[in-house]
Amino acid sequence: MINLELLFALITFYFVMYVTPGPNNAMVLTSGLKFGFLKTVPHMTGITIGHVLQLILVCLGLGKIFQIFPQLQNILKILCALYLLYLGYKIIGSFSKIKEDDARPLKFHEAALFQIVNPKAWTISSMAASGFLPKDGNLFFSIIFIAIIALMICPLSISPWAAFGSAIRNLVKNNKIKAVIEYFLAILLLITAIIIVLQ
Repeated sequence: MINLELLFALITFYFVMYVTPGPNNAMVLTSGLKFGFLKTVPHMTGITIGHVLQLILVCLGLGKIFQIFPQLQNILKILCALYLLYLGYKIIGSFSKIKEDDARPLKFHEAALFQIVNPKAWTISSMAASGFLPKDGNLFFSIIFIAIIALMICPLSISPWAAFGSAIRNLVKNNKIKAVIEYFLAILLLITAIIIVLQ
């Protein structure tokens, strides 16, 4: 039988972890602003599926690799930060050229694979595995239960970021305002990259 207190705690944990700012949300916001909500759906789906697979692997013991080789997490942090800096650079001047350049939203598999270098995703997976896997009981059932809740809460938590970006996109027509938003998002990605490296 499912423990309702555990269920509530898990839902709350996931919601707080997924809805708060991080690499995925910054990218989804940018994609919503640049391409609209519907074209960002494959990106959000890739994040969700990629993270759930990552979560299952961590629960099955992959997380121990980070305990054995802690420097590996530092390498992932640097790779993620560099990618975010690259995105920030690409954002500047991009909104006014959406129809001119070959820019496109992230594909499903690209968003899923990004979770490999996303330190926040690894942190969420590790915390879920250490905090919600039972010491005794059916491990397989527990992993499936944790993964299903993540599968439901993740898209609900990240989609408002894409919706907000899409709403701004529909409202903003002035090129000066577009430029301000471009620099704001670029700075947001820069700050996110710095926080990731310093954590």
